[in-house]
Amino acid sequence: MVGAGGRMGRTIIALSKATATDLENPLQLVGALENSGSDAVGRDAGSLAGLEPMQVVISPELATAIDPAKVVIDFSSPANTLRVAEYCARQAKALVVGTTGFSTTEKSVLEGFADRIPLLIAPNMSVGVNLLFHLVEQAARSLRDGYDMEIVEAHHHHKKDAPSGTAMRLKEVLLAATKRTEADVVYGREGLIGARPAREIGVHTLRGGDVVGDHTVYFFGDGERVELTHRAASRNTFAAGALRAAAYLAGQSPGLYHMRDVLNI
Repeated sequence: MVGAGGRMGRTIIALSKATATDLENPLQLVGALENSGSDAVGRDAGSLAGLEPMQVVISPELATAIDPAKVVIDFSSPANTLRVAEYCARQAKALVVGTTGFSTTEKSVLEGFADRIPLLIAPNMSVGVNLLFHLVEQAARSLRDGYDMEIVEAHHHHKKDAPSGTAMRLKEVLLAATKRTEADVVYGREGLIGARPAREIGVHTLRGGDVVGDHTVYFFGDGERVELTHRAASRNTFAAGALRAAAYLAGQSPGLYHMRDVLNI
């Protein structure tokens, strides 16, 4: 587990213990990684996650944390994920990436490792959100003429990147389904902006409190609107998806995979 001291890392560790034998390929935590300056380094991963000790000490060393593993789950930072991906490629370890905030260049570099290892990159691994991607695509194809499309996402005040990776993925779904480009996207609005261009797609960010993650895609028509919404009440939904992805990836050949492959949707 990379990013073992973070919110998602701790949640995944806790859930991995509870659901270890529930998956088709049973999982066991064998290593945990954190940056050298983290207070989590040196602590037992189970204890940090609020469990009984798991005899897995959180380490700042790639080899110590990753070498015993068959599959690595990474929820850290873009720079750290790239470092981990390079190491996984050298050591032939499958990699599940939930980190968000990659630049276009960083994402391209990351995807390049799929030539050497099984690699799954997903901004959101919950079953519900991945169903949302599918439904939004269907709606966009049906409603693209005459409907204005907007994305609104909300997260807790600790979240570092904006818009969220899930909102960015929803944007990509809308662009592909309606054959539009990034030039048609606006991130927030302010001032005297004039009439809304027909092909414009708006992306809006809210931050506050302890919101785990809300995402809504609006399709505004004349006299009606359609709203597709996913609200996460617990990080467990993301953690369960990450563990399911890891179990799936363990038996795959090198290549770039997506949650739709895991969920068969």
